[in-house]
Amino acid sequence: MIMPAAVPPVVDPDVERAQRYAETVLLLSEASVDKHFDPFTDIDWDNPDFAVDVGPERWILPVSVYALARHPWYRALSTEQKIEVGKYLQANSAKVSLQFESILISGMVVYNFGLPNGSPEFRYCSHEMIEEHNHILMFQEMVNRIGLDVPGLRPLFKALKYFAAFVAARFPNWFFMTVLAIEEPTDHAQKQILRSGDEIHPIMRGILAIHVAEEARHISFAREFLKNHVPQAGPVRKFHLSLAMPILMRRYGRAILTPPRSFFREFDVPKRVRKELFYGSPEAKQAFSDNFGDVRALTEEIGLMNPVAKAFWKALRIDGPASRYRSEPVRAANGAT
Repeated sequence: MIMPAAVPPVVDPDVERAQRYAETVLLLSEASVDKHFDPFTDIDWDNPDFAVDVGPERWILPVSVYALARHPWYRALSTEQKIEVGKYLQANSAKVSLQFESILISGMVVYNFGLPNGSPEFRYCSHEMIEEHNHILMFQEMVNRIGLDVPGLRPLFKALKYFAAFVAARFPNWFFMTVLAIEEPTDHAQKQILRSGDEIHPIMRGILAIHVAEEARHISFAREFLKNHVPQAGPVRKFHLSLAMPILMRRYGRAILTPPRSFFREFDVPKRVRKELFYGSPEAKQAFSDNFGDVRALTEEIGLMNPVAKAFWKALRIDGPASRYRSEPVRAANGAT
């Protein structure tokens, strides 16, 4: 008797995607347990070399990373002025990071509140919030030790603390796109500093090493969240998301990477220098666009890079090639990193 050939089971692609997503989220949760840091035990704050005024030249901005450090205006400053500029910018960058992380926590805790029992996202988001709280402590300690009363975010962005919870609860895809808009340019800038090989103050090096290591998980989760949830959205909603992605990247990227007005007043930076460094010059535009190579790759992967969206990316001057792999170093025309 001839037996009929076995019919392979039909696998629902949505179920398969959900299973892969749950497995990935569980791995990220386990990684948070296996490798995590404490800001007051893993940074040697009491080391004499960590004192802010020991080796103060280490606060001078690395030429290989900062366009400002290569500008004639900065190069004409005295050593003492360069040190003060560096301290101010690094302190304000830390303040911006801790303020944004506070906003992200406020949204994530509300998102977590509505998750069903058994959701793998609940455990991971809880781990991430714990890590973000530690980052807040770490960044604030750095600001306190530098001793400058930096403002951090501009007033418009500080107001986001009132809206993050609502967006996370009602529009979670928008919320995690915002997470990427905040974390991707921050991660890109910090990795550039660590990869440069330039001598930087040990406080900076210790904080950046911890932050980059743990933010890799946070960025991975936001990316996996969007890979899993965006395909479930209808065509109209996906179209709206495709237009929101470049707008969010531009808006939050500028908030993170552009110094506050108080910096330009404090150091009497000419308007022309400000424009050249952060808005007007081809180098400034290219440097800003380079922050989003990974996001452009993700946008293509999840089907949000349609012709209209491409026009938005171009109009906002953040278009360009997608990264070939995560965290691919920016390469100059001659192929150098």
